[in-house]
Amino acid sequence: MPTHADFTRAFRAGLFTGTLPPGTTAQAPDEATQRFAVYRNNVAHSLTRALARRFPVVERLVGVEFFTAMARLYIEAYPPASPRLFLWGEGFARFLQGFPPVRSLPYLPDVSRLEWQRGIAYHAADMPSVTPADLALAAADPARFKLVLHPSVGLIRSRHAVVTIWQANQPGAVQTGPLRADRAEDALILRDRADQVPVIALSPGEAGFQSALMRGETLLEAATRAEGADPARLLSLLMRAGAITGIAQQG
Repeated sequence: MPTHADFTRAFRAGLFTGTLPPGTTAQAPDEATQRFAVYRNNVAHSLTRALARRFPVVERLVGVEFFTAMARLYIEAYPPASPRLFLWGEGFARFLQGFPPVRSLPYLPDVSRLEWQRGIAYHAADMPSVTPADLALAAADPARFKLVLHPSVGLIRSRHAVVTIWQANQPGAVQTGPLRADRAEDALILRDRADQVPVIALSPGEAGFQSALMRGETLLEAATRAEGADPARLLSLLMRAGAITGIAQQG
């Protein structure tokens, strides 16, 4: 008889390979394979729906039937490593990039990255934010200070219209004209004070400034990446959302 640890590993592997784990029995031994197949199908269905809840826009773009078939392949290649399913799906964008049937939808991997980042933002740890006075102090000496951002803050830079595509596929959205998917867009994602996770379109200059802040550059260094954009708008947005959690000195 296999040990409990060996049986657990074999059982888990069998869920994704279809191999009946050694030691699996039923009252009628010839039913073991059939019953395991039913259980395996239930697990696959549950994981498919979990993936769809994490990537609802991707599912809407390709259709439920196609997404279900695609998800089964992803589950086999990248099964969850933890029972905390909100941690599962990080590799979905890479999977989509290498999945030939969606090659005609080149924006799909970036849409999935956006949806993944929204999940990360939603589950990020709570942290207190700085006061307006703290930010004013840093802004008075921008060469000296840099910002510490909330762990929910993320930036998606894409050659495709990911913000517009995401917004057009939200419940109740009304599309008023043709959608140009080949237009580059940048998206700021964070969790605000109301625990909402908005997707905020940034100009290229704002995205350059935001990217520099996230790399830990000083406010002055980040401002040189703003390409004509006004950093004040983005700083105000981050402040209102509670997304600035600290002020650090350079060095």
